[in-house]
Amino acid sequence: MRLTRHSTNADILQLLNDTADAVSKVLEANTDWSLSGIRHTQYSVDVRADNAALAVLHDAGCAVLSEESQITGQWGDDDILVVMDPLDGSTNASRGVPWFATALCALDKNGMRASLVVNQASGKDRYWATQGGGAFHNGNQMHPSSCSTLKEAVVGVSGLASFRPQWAQFRALGAAALDICLVAQGVLDGWVDFHSHGVWDYLASILICQEAGVATSEHLDRELLVTQYDQKRTPIVAATPALLAQLREVRSQHAR
Repeated sequence: MRLTRHSTNADILQLLNDTADAVSKVLEANTDWSLSGIRHTQYSVDVRADNAALAVLHDAGCAVLSEESQITGQWGDDDILVVMDPLDGSTNASRGVPWFATALCALDKNGMRASLVVNQASGKDRYWATQGGGAFHNGNQMHPSSCSTLKEAVVGVSGLASFRPQWAQFRALGAAALDICLVAQGVLDGWVDFHSHGVWDYLASILICQEAGVATSEHLDRELLVTQYDQKRTPIVAATPALLAQLREVRSQHAR
């Protein structure tokens, strides 16, 4: 079935699940963790996972913006674009750390429609959201914690601050898409990017956070929804607006 902007969010979400399942089959069969030689830090399995995902998405008529293959397919006014990281946290995966994911966010010209983040290490943990439809983990609706004070917060990070922020604890887990979903789930209270990421690393999780009621922002107040391959952003998310303001202050004090 070809998907367009007139397709239902449920149909779009089903396609994202089918795509993640195709990647899962590649990962289950993989025994080769060599580098691809195409791009720095890219593994051969990244390319195979990407090819499997592209086959499903292109068959449904979607354009794709992927970390591994940049922009493929046609994205016109009636089309769906899927922003994808087929294997987020590939270094974790290569070392046997059970925290890596497939992240997918579908959008049309009016904005984000549906997103899915699947923990491919477990094969069981699925986080998803549809525009206006709430955010879910394995069928259970998610809500963030009520934490509003930095000194009480457990915060996820990508990279390290150049000083010791006065939060309670921090976690550096190594797969941004999954990390951010933990804030929507109420497991972490916030998440801060201390360098920058491509849109494929965070966009699926941003929709999930927004639908769960998480406060989201970008370090320099730029739009998080971008569709150019080389545009980097620095997302920050928090359980409450009060905590978000404090995490933004932490990020602003970080020495680049």
